[in-house]
Amino acid sequence: MVDENQELKSSKPVYRNIGLAQLIKYRLPWAGKVSILHRISGAVLFLLLPFILYIFDQSLASELSYQNFQAITGNVLVKLICLGLIWCFLHHFCAGIRYLLLDLEIGVEKSEANRSAIIVFCIGVALTAVVGLKLFGLY
Repeated sequence: MVDENQELKSSKPVYRNIGLAQLIKYRLPWAGKVSILHRISGAVLFLLLPFILYIFDQSLASELSYQNFQAITGNVLVKLICLGLIWCFLHHFCAGIRYLLLDLEIGVEKSEANRSAIIVFCIGVALTAVVGLKLFGLY
């Protein structure tokens, strides 16, 4: 009996310190993926906040600076960067609501947490798509 348990334990992969090669094989649950994306989006928003506030301030300074702002944001690459920032904000907002509900012990069961993580991810992407369609002038 002991030999079977040791054989079973030795056949399972062990992830103590995950390297880049093991990272590809590692199957993170949706809740973990949403958690990592929540941290990344928060870090991006925090790091780019001074830049965003500066651009916003410059756009409100005068009519000429607003026209310059419109010319800059007319570039497709700038629109894609803005779309990334919009996704960061929307995902961080939606995931933050999910974490507030988890703090209230709502949806803490494994299946409910997995479902809510998938819903948060889909809502964030869907809202980003809607705003992106408006950003690129498709409606």
